[in-house]
This record gives sequence, C-alpha cells and structure tokens, in this order.
Amino acid sequence: MRIALLSYSTKPRGGVVHTLALAEALAAAGQDVTVWTLGRGGDTGFYRPVDPAVRLRVLPFPDGPPDETVGERVLRSIATLRAAFDPRPYDVVHAQDCISANAVGECVRTVHHLDQFTTPELAECHERAIVTPYAHICVSAAVADELRAGWGLTASVIPNGVAFDRFAGADGAGWRERLGRYVLTVGGIEPRKGSLDLLEAYALLRAADPSVRLVVAGGETLFDYRDYRARWERRAAELDVAPVVLGTVDDADLPHLVAGAAAFAFPSVKEGFGLAAMEALAAGVPLVVRDLPVLREVFGGAARFAVDPAGLAAALREALNGGDDRARRAAGQALAARHTWAAAAQRHLEFYASLTARTRPGSRCAV
Repeated sequence: MRIALLSYSTKPRGGVVHTLALAEALAAAGQDVTVWTLGRGGDTGFYRPVDPAVRLRVLPFPDGPPDETVGERVLRSIATLRAAFDPRPYDVVHAQDCISANAVGECVRTVHHLDQFTTPELAECHERAIVTPYAHICVSAAVADELRAGWGLTASVIPNGVAFDRFAGADGAGWRERLGRYVLTVGGIEPRKGSLDLLEAYALLRAADPSVRLVVAGGETLFDYRDYRARWERRAAELDVAPVVLGTVDDADLPHLVAGAAAFAFPSVKEGFGLAAMEALAAGVPLVVRDLPVLREVFGGAARFAVDPAGLAAALREALNGGDDRARRAAGQALAARHTWAAAAQRHLEFYASLTARTRPGSRCAV
C-alpha cells in the first residue's frame, strides 16, 4: 500500500512525533510510506534521524517578513504544501494536522485535539480541516466524542504508541546530578499547556520544599506565545521562583531527562492523548495531570489528577514524598508498554483497508 503521511513541521511537537513513529511502524509492516512536511527555519530534515525505509519530502519553507501574522504564515504554509503535493501516486493520503488537511483537501485526517481559534484565518482553516476529510481518526475516545457532538462526524479511535524501550531503559543520573531534584514538564510555556497554573503550583510546592526545582522542556510551536511567556516570567518574578527553562532538548537526551525527574507534571487544559505523559510512565516517573476526561480515559489509576494550582501542588508533593508505591509505578509502566506503535500501525492498516474507493483523493479545498 502506498501511503502519504503529511505533517506541518520538522520540529519536535506531539503531532510530528506521532507522524514519524507511525510512518516507521507502517514501513516495518511492509508498506510504502512517504512523509511530506515543511522545512521551517532552513530545516532539510526532521529533528531526529528517520528510518531509511520511510521516504521523506521536506519542502523548503523560508521565514516570512518580520511583520507576517500567524494567520498569514498558516495560509502560506498551506499554499506551499498544496503546490508541491500530488495525491495521485498514493493509495491513502493521511493528514495529521489542520495545515496539511487544508493543503490536500479530501483525505484521511487524524484529529489529535480540537482547538478554538479567534483569528479568522485559523478558525476557517480549523473548520475546513474537519469537514473536508472523508474519514477521521482520533487518538482518544474523548476527542472522538467532541467530533461527534460538534460536527456529527464518526471517527475511529486509534491510540498513540509510545517508544517504551527508549524511556524504560533511560538513565537519568546525569540530569539529576546537573539539576538536583526536579519536577519536569514537557511542552514549553503556552496557554494550552497550563503553564501559569503549574507556576503557581510550583510556588506552593517550593514553599514547603525549597530544594525541588521546576524544569520546563520543549516549546517548539508555530504560534506566537510571546505575550503569554512574558506574563509567565513576570509572575515567576512576583512569586520569587526561578524555573529552569531548557527549551528544545535533543531527542537523544530527552528520555534521560524524563527518567531523571522526581515527578512529571502535565497540567494541560486541552489534550488529545498525552504522549509526553505516557513516556514519563514508561520511564517509571510519578505522573500528575490535569483532571480532564481525556486524561482520565488514557491514564486511569496510573496518574494523580488535579483541577487547580493548589491541587497540582498537593498531588506533586505526595508524589515527591514517596506516595507512588511500586504497584502504581508498575501499573504505569504496564500501561505504557501496551501502547505500541506496531499495534497502532496494524490498526491503521485495518482502517485504510476498510475505506471505500474514495481512498483515491481527487479534490482539494480552496483557501
């Protein structure tokens, strides 16, 4: 089967991680897979090496003018991908995000999570990327329920896999030596990640235990969160706390950074699955997440749940003080081990095979 998977970036973001891991698993199952994406910031390849069994098409996407808005950048992204991509060689065209779904029009679409945009261009792109695809996959039942309630669409649920062996076998000693005892969050500083709430929780936590540090990794994004980041920095100064902000961490170092954490915080206000949190479970790290239906669905008893900064601080304090017994950690690792990319690829292949003759996309939506 000739499969095109399309993403919007080469940078380490959840949807891109998903796209590459799925592509490699599909190729390992004997499929002919090509990943199409945009090479932002001069990138000619992805943030990590990709199995050579997967074909890569990284389209040059130079930086725009300094005054380019996010909406303009999104429209330019769609136009660039649309101009280069030809669906005819493929049996399945599978878009992994709003940008690629707008670029190719009629396709299979994975809806990782649903956003609410106020910028007109983004709101229109988001809508088209939902209604134009002829088949939908969601990574959790909670997101599939949102799709059904909001648009009357039925999606198949295929959860993410996780690179279990990479994280379960990681050694965090070097990061502990460098950073001391730390709570880790991965995803950067942005509204969807609940960064301000975690900052407030950290201030409460540090008041009881000044030795613990908050470490923030990741944050590569298409959007402009400078105003939110400035608010976060001002609030950190007001609270007299100084989290360690690492930014993007090399892919080879990430499992060891996760394994070195005393606890992992995942206070997102909107998620589709929580891949970074599942990686923490694979590494045997105690997990505290926002109390959302999707995270209840995915993590169940393997995580602690909280709704506000005080609750986050209390749950993190319990985890740091040894509240995660061996049984909870073992349950978390067993949960992560069940989420394999090989199984996800097999379910995708079954889904592709179930589709009708419309698997040969012939139309594209206009912007």
